Amino acid sequence: MAGSFHFELVSPERLLISDEVEAVRVPGSEGEFEVLEGHAPFLSTLRPGLMTVRGGEKPERQIFVRGGFADTGPNGLTVLAEEAIPVEEIDREVIASQISDAEDDVKDAKDEATRDEAERSLEHLRDVQRALGHG
Repeated sequence: MAGSFHFELVSPERLLISDEVEAVRVPGSEGEFEVLEGHAPFLSTLRPGLMTVRGGEKPERQIFVRGGFADTGPNGLTVLAEEAIPVEEIDREVIASQISDAEDDVKDAKDEATRDEAERSLEHLRDVQRALGHG
């Protein structure tokens, strides 16, 4: 049986996880990596994707993360994400509808600033959809 380590997942809105876990698969900007007990100190930025957490209060959890960084050290793993949403809280149909609306917003934009904001929103939604395997 694998050993455990302390893991915290923090977003600007809330502390999502603070638990002793067995493994965390992280979507790093240079590729996915898995952290187990005793992992060497490591710092990575995040790319949009799914983080998988094994062990702790639930056997396995998946969380969509976007932006931020992961820091592995002697005290375990801390992930500070610009956005973190548990997959069970994401409604795929709502995301698809929001993408359609955002595409319309990009087409209908009357000025560059409005178009830029609409394009950022659209790209964000597409990141979520790709992470869920539907993009």
